[in-house]
Amino acid sequence: MGLNWISSQEAALRLIALVYAAQIFADSPHSSLERMERLGWLVACHARRMPPTLVYARAQNNNHLLAEAAGLLTASLTLPDHPRSAGWRSAGWRWFIYGLRTQIQPNGAYTQHSANYQRVMLQLALWVAAIARTQQMEFPTAGQGKLQAATQWLIALLDPLSGRLPNLGPNDGAYVLPLTVCPFADYRPVLQAAALEFLGQTLVPAGEWDEMSAWLVRPEKRGSRIASQARLEKRSANTDPQVLVNRRSESWAYLRTARFTSRPGHADQLHLDLWWRGMNIAQDAGTYLYNAPKPWDNSLARTAVHNTLTINGQDQMLLAGRFLWLDWAYSRVLECDQAAGDGTPCLVAEHDGYSRLGMIHRRSVEAQKDGNWIIEDRLIFSHPRRARRYLPARIRLHWLAPDWLWRCDQAEDWVAFELESPQGWIRLTIFAEQDAQPAPELEPLIVRAGEKLSGSEEAHPTWGWASPSYGIKIPALSLSVTVSASAPVRLVSVWQLP
Repeated sequence: MGLNWISSQEAALRLIALVYAAQIFADSPHSSLERMERLGWLVACHARRMPPTLVYARAQNNNHLLAEAAGLLTASLTLPDHPRSAGWRSAGWRWFIYGLRTQIQPNGAYTQHSANYQRVMLQLALWVAAIARTQQMEFPTAGQGKLQAATQWLIALLDPLSGRLPNLGPNDGAYVLPLTVCPFADYRPVLQAAALEFLGQTLVPAGEWDEMSAWLVRPEKRGSRIASQARLEKRSANTDPQVLVNRRSESWAYLRTARFTSRPGHADQLHLDLWWRGMNIAQDAGTYLYNAPKPWDNSLARTAVHNTLTINGQDQMLLAGRFLWLDWAYSRVLECDQAAGDGTPCLVAEHDGYSRLGMIHRRSVEAQKDGNWIIEDRLIFSHPRRARRYLPARIRLHWLAPDWLWRCDQAEDWVAFELESPQGWIRLTIFAEQDAQPAPELEPLIVRAGEKLSGSEEAHPTWGWASPSYGIKIPALSLSVTVSASAPVRLVSVWQLP
């Protein structure tokens, strides 16, 4: 009873930690028979906690189910003589395999639309693979294929210099068995181990991120090595997730184009993450808190804090609770040209989240030969008669940048934001056009840590923040322009990198 027993998933993760620690300290003179028996009793208590509420985990069919299934399997292999051991083993294995089969999409994306939760899933799979092989148990072919796809999906989003990923979707700081000295934001320990276990090859050269592999991956799988550049070359030809690489400026971009088959976490269609020399210069704000008083009741899931368009202050989907989005927005890729050599990589996609307003948001992303990036946002009237009711529309284009020294310049038809990065000044220039009419007036706004630094628009207290992990928020620069348009409008952002 008590707080430590409310969540069956917490009980499962604590059980795994207890069993792991028991193996580490088994040979200690302090690990007496009496203490080991008491520990076995405690493991059994944790295992008995899970079956009564497993129906909830099955209904969620996300990390809860995988964690509890892993906990039951761990208990059965640890206590083979316990009267309930066979039942724990059968349920644990069955529901873990079911979770892999149903929670990982064919392209490798995870059901919770979250980079961190996908990492949690891979960590649980590594643990289960490690303990199952002691009983000659192997994942079925379908489950192995899903884990391979999920590993490759996360690898495609890995920044090769920093080891970080876009802060995609819900991020509550979960990290199962953090067997590494690398920081929380470094995905290389888990992805190196997953690449070895599920793909049969390494991801990056040997380094401090190899410790997790030493603990969890069998020795015979830790032999092969590939160069990190080979992985980068492979990623440049990958179209799912939608990633473009600009080698001229050592930069890359990720465009969020989700086809939801499970509950969305964030209203983030066509959000763009931009990375340059290991720095996330156009970033996702993250999560911060789920259940705090307003305005911090999961507010970083809203469209306005992502690097995309908002229309009339509305989200792309209907928010019906802290975690529930209705009227899901769907995206589709119209063009994907992963040009090599002297070509110009280009990506075009659109989403229907504003079709209720009679409008479609279409975004194109181009990696220029000079190393710069051009992002073009078009607002198209899909239902002109319906759209007239919402005109003139207030269209806001937002970019979230690091908390660097800044300056802003403005002319009649453009706005330029300049940011002093550790490796030189970056320039973001935005201009607008509308069909058969003069260019609309641009209204720039710069917000840091919820406070307006420049501009005439009002600032929301959640703007200008980034949350690297749960419960932590740090200042960032919210750079946006707003236009009022009565005709189809086109906004162009040019990122110039030194």
